[in-house]
Amino acid sequence: MLKPVLLFGYGNLSRGDDALGPLLLEYAESHCGLDEVEVLTDFQLQIEHALDLENRRLVLFVDASVACVDAFDFTVLEPARDKSYTTHAMSPAAVLDVYQSIKNQTPPPCFLLSIKAEQFELGDGLSANAETNLVEACSFAGRLLSNPDLDFWLTQANAV
Repeated sequence: MLKPVLLFGYGNLSRGDDALGPLLLEYAESHCGLDEVEVLTDFQLQIEHALDLENRRLVLFVDASVACVDAFDFTVLEPARDKSYTTHAMSPAAVLDVYQSIKNQTPPPCFLLSIKAEQFELGDGLSANAETNLVEACSFAGRLLSNPDLDFWLTQANAV
């Protein structure tokens, strides 16, 4: 049976801090109640992932980012056709745009939890700063997942 909340972490466990998304999912699976949450992971977002949004109440994408000012950012996503639309790795906004195009409807409320990252070299482990950032992001994600309510998530997005 399809669960109403999708937690989608993406990244490569073999590329240093790029592992932050999948590592947050590992935390959620061992520390959070996931009765209403489906966990999905992949190396990168692709066009097919638009179908994973179908019949969801909330979607949380989780990824590593060098653009974060703080340990993590939490933002509301809107569909957008960006340059990633024609590549093999897409942005979450482009996935939402594909969903909107193929389903002829607005995607479910989607959010992005970006965790501050520094290094992405093949074979490296997490940087010390990324480990600290992951702990903060896991705590935050745990609060979100324990309260899968759109108004609560929107309040959190405005507070971060």
